[in-house]
Amino acid sequence: MKIYIALVHYPVLNRKGETITSAVTNLDIHDIARVAATYDLEAYFIVTPLMEQQELVRELTGHWIDGGSPNSDRKTALSMVRITPSIDETCKQIEAETGSCPLVIATTARHRNKTVGWTELRTKVEAAQELNEHASMLLLFGTASGLAEPVFEQVSGVLEPIEPQRLYNHLSVRSAVAITLDRLLGNCR
Repeated sequence: MKIYIALVHYPVLNRKGETITSAVTNLDIHDIARVAATYDLEAYFIVTPLMEQQELVRELTGHWIDGGSPNSDRKTALSMVRITPSIDETCKQIEAETGSCPLVIATTARHRNKTVGWTELRTKVEAAQELNEHASMLLLFGTASGLAEPVFEQVSGVLEPIEPQRLYNHLSVRSAVAITLDRLLGNCR
């Protein structure tokens, strides 16, 4: 199974629950790219409709990819970054590469309808990899205060929260991506 991730900057929520477009951050670009490379993902999409933010991502990744940096590990990781204006466009790009629509799974820190358990999703990924299936999956991660409601209405499933019973439940998206990929693709159980 080909695994893709997307860091969604629109549509996401602010602290008041309003739908916004969040700003791209340098740390998210670098750190998530490194995690994506570590777990051999197909690509890491940054989803933002704002042209200025798209250009910022191109500039930052271009510095490491084309700028002649001696840090080849960083170049490898940042080469995985792709920019799309929407989740729909991300799915179209994956479909063009794989020949079929990806299974789209959203992530959140709250319980939602269409919940998919960690074990269930890991088993599905492992089964597809063992059978060498050409299926693909796109994991959506929201920035700001999380993905907006319309996203949850369009996905195939919503991964159960990482630690829903904790009093403090607000991981950075970089941490959430790392934990999620390790739980789904890591060697330890």
